Amino acid sequence: MKLYEGQIRIPSGCAISAVISTGGERMTGKTIIESMKPMHDRSNGLGGGFAGYGIYPEYQDFFALHIFFTDEESRVRCESYLRSTLEIVRSETIPTRTIPEIVDEPLIWRYFVTPLRSVLSSMQVDEREFIARVVMKINTDLSGSYVFSSGKNMGVFKAVGYPEDVGRFYRLEEYEAYCWTAHGRYPTNTPGWWGGAHPFALLDYTIVHNGEISSYDANRRYIEMFGYKCTLQTDTEVIAYIADFLLRKQGLRPEELANVIAAPFWDTIDRKAPEERERLSYLRTVFPSLLITGPFSIILGFEGGLMALNDRLKLRSMVVGEKGDRVYIASEEAAIRVMEPEPDRIWAPAGGEPVIVRVKEGMY
Repeated sequence: MKLYEGQIRIPSGCAISAVISTGGERMTGKTIIESMKPMHDRSNGLGGGFAGYGIYPEYQDFFALHIFFTDEESRVRCESYLRSTLEIVRSETIPTRTIPEIVDEPLIWRYFVTPLRSVLSSMQVDEREFIARVVMKINTDLSGSYVFSSGKNMGVFKAVGYPEDVGRFYRLEEYEAYCWTAHGRYPTNTPGWWGGAHPFALLDYTIVHNGEISSYDANRRYIEMFGYKCTLQTDTEVIAYIADFLLRKQGLRPEELANVIAAPFWDTIDRKAPEERERLSYLRTVFPSLLITGPFSIILGFEGGLMALNDRLKLRSMVVGEKGDRVYIASEEAAIRVMEPEPDRIWAPAGGEPVIVRVKEGMY
C-alpha cells in the first residue's frame, strides 16, 4: 500500500534525555535506558548513546580515554603514540554483551591516563589542554582510531543502534553516575556510523542534540582557527568544541555560553536594563560566528552539572521536570514520567532560556 504524507509519523528528529541528582546521589544506567523507550520512534536505529558522570570513582584523578579501533594494527599504533606522551595506569576492553541488535562493532577500549610531567613542562600547557590536543591528534592523524570520550570520572558509550539496545550492549546497568544524558539518533543528512552517534565529547563536556545547524559552516570555520578539527561527518560535533572553547579557554559561565550560541535578538537586547544590555551586546559582538542558527535542543553535560537549551524560536521540543533533588530533561514528557511518574513540577522552557543544574559542591 502506498503511504502518503500525513499517513506516517515523521518525528522531529532525534530523542534526548537526562537526569541529574543535585545531592550527588549515584544512579545506575537502568533508568536512563528506560527513558528512551517511549521515544523509540524518534530514532531510526542509526545511532544511540549515553554519557555518565561519576562512574569511575576509583580512577577519578585520571583521564578516561574511550577509543574505537577498526583493527588491531590501529590499536597498536595508537597505543605506541599514547605511551610516548602519557602514563597509562590501566588499559582494557570496555565490557559489552553480545546482542543481535548491535552488529559490526569495532574494537572498543578504554585507557586511564595522565600526561607525563616532562611533556607538560616542555609544552608549557596544563593537563586539560594537553589531553584536548591528544584527542585532536588521534582523531585527525591516526587512521583507524577515534577517541570518543576523554574526561575524568565520566564516560561516553555510543554505537549504531537504537539507544535502549546500545544501553544493554554496554551493560550500563552496572555503572553508577550522579548524572546521565542520552540520545537516540535520526540522521537526516549525515551518515549513521559509530563515531557519528551522540554524545559528542571533549574532556568532560558532552553534547546530545536534536535538530539541524544551518550555521555549521560558519561555526566550524571559526572554531578550527583555535586548533579544533571537525572530522566526524556531523554538525553536532562543533557544538562540543564551542562549549570547550568558551567555557574552558575563554572562562565563560554556562549562562554566558547560552547567551552566545542562542543569543537574544538585538531588539530583545535593546529592551534590557543598561548593565544586562551591555553584557549581552558584548557577547554578541565578540563571538558573532558562534551563534548557532537553525532548530535545536541540546543538553550539555559537564563536571558537576548540566545545561539544557533550545534555539531562540523553540523549534524543537524539550521538557523539564523536578522531584526532590533530581532534575529530569527530555524531548517528551512521557520519557520524564518513565523516570519519575509523579514529578513535583514539570514545564517547557522558553526558546533561548537555559536550564542550568549544578550538583552541590563537594557532592560529586
